[in-house]
Amino acid sequence: MTPKRLYRRSTSGRLGGVCAGIAEYMDADVTLVRLLWIVLSIVPGGLIGGVLAYAIAWIVMPDATGPAPQLPETRRLMRSATDRKIAGVCGGLADYLDVDATVVRVVWAILAVVPGGIVFGVLAYLVAWFVMPIRHTVQPSPAALPAV
Repeated sequence: MTPKRLYRRSTSGRLGGVCAGIAEYMDADVTLVRLLWIVLSIVPGGLIGGVLAYAIAWIVMPDATGPAPQLPETRRLMRSATDRKIAGVCGGLADYLDVDATVVRVVWAILAVVPGGIVFGVLAYLVAWFVMPIRHTVQPSPAALPAV
């Protein structure tokens, strides 16, 4: 049995394919890996380390050749189009974690007001807004609706 190898996926990545490669290696959602990397990078004192670690990973990890393997359809971390107060980030996290969105909003607010964390809480939300794709809800056509 060949051991699993860690590669960058520059063809399916946003910047260099580092997070896409890590997500493939861990059989995880790439959006979740991106979000965790960015949030951990913007905690006080982590920005330089997070950017530097990404650059080093970009250099050290070989780029994958060939198409990405087809993974089974799993649930994705996406912003909610229906359960949103600002951009649907907390609603999307709640959907992914299968918890009430109000709990996620309260936890996010508490973590954002920890001394010195307000700017980082807002910054993390803005980054999540950018990184998380929106979940588009499919509206059934009028012909597909049952007759009343």
